[in-house]
Amino acid sequence: MEDIEQKPEEKDYSMYQDINIDNILYTTIIPKKNQEKKPYKPKDPREIYVFIPGTILTIYVKKKDKVKKGDKLISFQAMKMNNLLLSPMDGVIENVFVKEGENSNKTQMLMKIK
Repeated sequence: MEDIEQKPEEKDYSMYQDINIDNILYTTIIPKKNQEKKPYKPKDPREIYVFIPGTILTIYVKKKDKVKKGDKLISFQAMKMNNLLLSPMDGVIENVFVKEGENSNKTQMLMKIK
């Protein structure tokens, strides 16, 4: 049997970055796929999303309603269980983006509070 020499995978390392850790300067290579990633953005507590995909059952508020922390916003059904979303803060409903009976997923904003 012949030994087959395998070539290492060629990767696109087009960006170098210097990092200072404990006053020691390190140079690292950032792969292209990591350069294209979107930076982490913390969730805005004013934007209301479901925590599990489901069907909207009841919307308790409408645009321009005043809400207090803990007020009912939306009830929805997911995995044969009824769930209730409560207001995380005091505010005014800026907009409601869903209707009763609609299916929603975790990436869909349901409403926004200002």
